[in-house]
Amino acid sequence: MSAPRLPPFPSIRDILKLYNLNAVKRLSQNFLMDKNLTDKIIRKTGDLAGTQVLEVGPGPGPITQSILKQIPKRLVVVEKDPRFKPVLDMLADSFSMVNGKMDILYNDIMKTDMETLFPAEYKKDWNDKSPHIYLVGNLPFSVSTPLIIKWLHAIAEHRGPWAFGRTKMTLTFQKEVAERLVAKPSEDQRCRLSIMAQAWTFPVLRFIIPGKAFVPKPDVDVGVVSFVPLVKPRTQHDFKLFEKITRHLFSFRQKYSIRCIETLFPLYCRKELGLMMYKLSDLDPTMRPTQFTVEDVDRLTTAYKYLTEKHPEINLYNYRSSRHLLPLSNTTDVVIQECTELDLLKETSI
Repeated sequence: MSAPRLPPFPSIRDILKLYNLNAVKRLSQNFLMDKNLTDKIIRKTGDLAGTQVLEVGPGPGPITQSILKQIPKRLVVVEKDPRFKPVLDMLADSFSMVNGKMDILYNDIMKTDMETLFPAEYKKDWNDKSPHIYLVGNLPFSVSTPLIIKWLHAIAEHRGPWAFGRTKMTLTFQKEVAERLVAKPSEDQRCRLSIMAQAWTFPVLRFIIPGKAFVPKPDVDVGVVSFVPLVKPRTQHDFKLFEKITRHLFSFRQKYSIRCIETLFPLYCRKELGLMMYKLSDLDPTMRPTQFTVEDVDRLTTAYKYLTEKHPEINLYNYRSSRHLLPLSNTTDVVIQECTELDLLKETSI
């Protein structure tokens, strides 16, 4: 018995003309027009036949068409813009002709409870192979960074699609962001995103799509990145705590990293506690932020957690709003004594 075949779909250019659709700048919409490129994205995603797929921001459906040709068990699309309802309904009707199911949700993906979108029978243990659930999306540039941080947080806590196991993702980003996600230590693009993505997933830059393949043409090229959650994360720290240390570490990219880490602490004990963190972590305070591995940041986070457990009032400090606060207690004297005991108050050229 031959595999079911979908009826032919109209081209994206024809769909845009037929339904009088155009990209909305405030929603950062850019439509991928090349069918060969959308097919390539889906090939890099994996074998979708018989699986559950969630597509973020389908728009007029270029990637949707490539997904449907793989005949997944079920496709769920989450679209914020209701203007695309006619074309998405058309694609859903076409998919139903081969007994496929396509559900359309008109919602903001940042506010969508994705854990309710998949059947319980697809759930797997975290240590098993990835479940037959896939996330795919041509993300608007304006939401791509906050969205991937939100999803990395969910991965760390096994929430949403990751309550079903190590669900894989294939997403598009502005080329520069894509390169940051996969950047290795000492590479120019190494940044907070690199550390966060690589602490909980294995990100791979699959290929670059030229901007001219989109309508309207963006000012930059686009990178396709796949993510596989790690069986064992490279840190066991709480996501928010680890992210806090990483964010401070990259606050001044061109300076010695200790100048960044010092911003975690009030002015009255900044130098002493900054040096203590490096002593506890066995790291060189003259390292540049881009040189840090995930394991280095993990050790810094351990040191910070130790210090805040000994001096809880330090945890209340916020660099941006508390810069001029007076000492909360006798922390200064205590810290200086501890630093002296650790031989940290030697002359330094930093």
